[in-house]
Amino acid sequence: MHLVIAFASALSDEVSQVLPTLDLPNLARLLARCAPTARDDASPLTLSPPHERTLAQAWGWHGGDGLWPFAALAARADGIDPGTAPWGLVTPSHWLVGRDHVTLLDPDALALDADESRALFDALRELFEGDGYTCAWGAPLRWYVSHDALDGLPCASLDRVVGRHVEPWLPPRAGGDARGARLRRLQSEVQLALHAHPVNDAREERGALPVNSCWLSGCGTPQPATGDVTLDARLRAPALRGDIDAWAAAWRALDADAIAALLAAADGGADAVLTLCGERAAQRFEPQPTSWWQRWRAPRTRPPHAWLAEL
Repeated sequence: MHLVIAFASALSDEVSQVLPTLDLPNLARLLARCAPTARDDASPLTLSPPHERTLAQAWGWHGGDGLWPFAALAARADGIDPGTAPWGLVTPSHWLVGRDHVTLLDPDALALDADESRALFDALRELFEGDGYTCAWGAPLRWYVSHDALDGLPCASLDRVVGRHVEPWLPPRAGGDARGARLRRLQSEVQLALHAHPVNDAREERGALPVNSCWLSGCGTPQPATGDVTLDARLRAPALRGDIDAWAAAWRALDADAIAALLAAADGGADAVLTLCGERAAQRFEPQPTSWWQRWRAPRTRPPHAWLAEL
C-alpha cells in the first residue's frame, strides 16, 4: 500500500512556527523504521503540485507539468465515460477583484448546490458548444468539457491557484500556442454570461458569493489509474484557507488513523510506503527490514517536523 499525503506542509510563516510543536507520534514511529528514498524537488511555481506529480508517477502516467489528465479521471468517477477524447475540468468559482490583482477564492466556500450549479452550467453550455466543446455536468463544483484543443494543453492545478492572484497561472496571452489566447477569450465570455444571471442575483440577495468565473485544469486524454495508492487530502482545505489551527488538528487526526494504520501494516511486514507532499517537494519513505543490532547502531532519526519543513 502507498499513502500519499497532500499539503503535509506549506510555505507560510505560520506553518513554520507550528511544525516544531506538532505532536505526531505515529508518524515519528513510522519514519523511525523507514528510510527516505525517492524525492521530487521542484519550484512552488510548477503548474502541478507535488501530490499530483506523485500520483501520476505512481500510476505510470505519461505527461508533464500541467499535463496530467486528472479531469478524465474525475469524470469517470462521476459516472461520465470519457472515452479516448481529451477532457478538462471546469470549476465554477468566485474571482475577488482587488485594487492590484484578482484572487480566486476557494470554490468550496461557495456552498453551491446542485440546482444552482446546473442552472449556471446550462447557461454556459451553449457558449462552450458554440466553440466546439462537448460538455458534461458531474457535480456542483465539477463541470467537464472535451475538445481536441485540450490535448497537450498545460494548465495550472486548482490547488496552485486558490487564494492567489490568478494572472500568473492563466495561459499566456501570446506565443507559439494560440490556444492560450482562445481560452482567455472564452474565459471573458464566461464571465459576461455569468454576470447578472438570476442564480447570482439570488445568491447576492442572501449574502452569498456569486459565481463569476471558472477555472480549467487537469486537461488531457484518459490514462488508467492502477495500483494500490491512496491520496489523503484532508489537510488541503485548512491549508488553502490558511487556517493553521484546523490544519494542525487535521494532521493530528490523520496521525491517529491513516498513519497509525500504515504503521501497523509496516509492522506486520506489508510493503507500506508513505509519500509526504508539500508545495515544493514530495518525499517518499519505505520500510527497511533491519535487525535489532542495525537499529541500535542507526543514527538518531530526524523528527517529523524536520522532514515537513523541507517540503
